[in-house]
Amino acid sequence: MRRSMGLRRAWTGALASLVIGLGLTAALAQPAAAASGTPKAVTKYKQVSAEGDYVGQGQTLSYTPATAAVTVSGNVGDAQLSVSTDTDWWNVELAAPQGETLHPGVYRNAERAPLRTGRSPGLDVSGSGRGCNEVFGQFSINQIETDPSTGAITLLDATYTQRCESATAPTLKGVVKYRAYPLSYAYTSDAGDYIGAGGKATYTGSTSTFSAGPYGDGVRYAVSGKRDDWSATLTPPTGEQFEVGRTYQAERFASTGTAGLDVDGDGRGCNAVTGELTVTKLGLDADGTVKAFAATFVQHCEGGEPALHGTIHYYA
Repeated sequence: MRRSMGLRRAWTGALASLVIGLGLTAALAQPAAAASGTPKAVTKYKQVSAEGDYVGQGQTLSYTPATAAVTVSGNVGDAQLSVSTDTDWWNVELAAPQGETLHPGVYRNAERAPLRTGRSPGLDVSGSGRGCNEVFGQFSINQIETDPSTGAITLLDATYTQRCESATAPTLKGVVKYRAYPLSYAYTSDAGDYIGAGGKATYTGSTSTFSAGPYGDGVRYAVSGKRDDWSATLTPPTGEQFEVGRTYQAERFASTGTAGLDVDGDGRGCNAVTGELTVTKLGLDADGTVKAFAATFVQHCEGGEPALHGTIHYYA
C-alpha cells in the first residue's frame, strides 16, 4: 500500500518550491482579511475555572464583542487582553521572557508577569478584584501580528493554563482570540486506517507550520509539527470551482462530477481513494486564487472501510 518514497520526495519538493515561490507560508502569508468570500476574523475570550480556583471561582465564562468590550494593548513583548461588561472585568497578560518577543510557540514555567525572573515567561490572569500573588502556569501563542509602524498588536490567538500560589493548585484555563483567523489541522483515524494508523491529533500554530498554494482550481496544503508531516491535495470536479457548503464525492484524482482528495502523512499515502470532501469556507483573490479555506474530509484507502477523518482551517 505504501507509495514510493521517491514519488513522495518529488511531490513534497514541488510543493516546497511552489510555496516558496508564492510566499504562502503561514509566517508570511497575509491573513484572509485580504481575500473575498466567507472567512471572518474571530474575537472572543473563554475561561474554564476548576473547582477551588480562586480567580475564576469554578465558573466557565465566555465573551464576544456582542456581549463585552474586548480590547488588546501592549506590544509584541508583553500583550494584554481586557474584557469588560457592566458587571465583570478580566485581564490576561502574556509576556515573553525579559528582553525577548512573543512568537508562535509554547511558553512553559510561566511566572507572574510583572514579577517574572531570569528567562521565565510571564502570565497573569485576574478579574473582578481577584488575582494571584504568585503564578504557576504556561501559555501557547498560536498567532500574533503587529502593526509594522506602531508595534501595536493587530492579531492574537493564544491559550493559557494558570495556577495560583502553588504548582498543584486548581487550574484556570483560557482561550484568547483577537481578530484571529482559524489556522489548524485535526484528524481522527479509524482502527485499520493506513494513513493515520488509528491515531488522532490536532495541530495549531504553537507547535506547527502551515502552507498552501494553488493546484489547478484547487489547493495543495501542508502541515509540519509534532514530529509529523501532512500533505493534502484538494481539487473540485473537472471543469468546476469549489462551492462553499457543498459535499463532494471524492477520489484520488478529480474527474467529471467527482472531486480530488489525496491526503498523506509521514510518508504513508493511498494508491486509490474513495471518500467525501466538504468545503465549509472559502476566500478568493480577485483572480480566483484560493487564499483561505476550511474543509472537512473522509478518506478511505484502497476501497477499505476504515477512514481518515480530517478538518482543515487555513485562515478560515
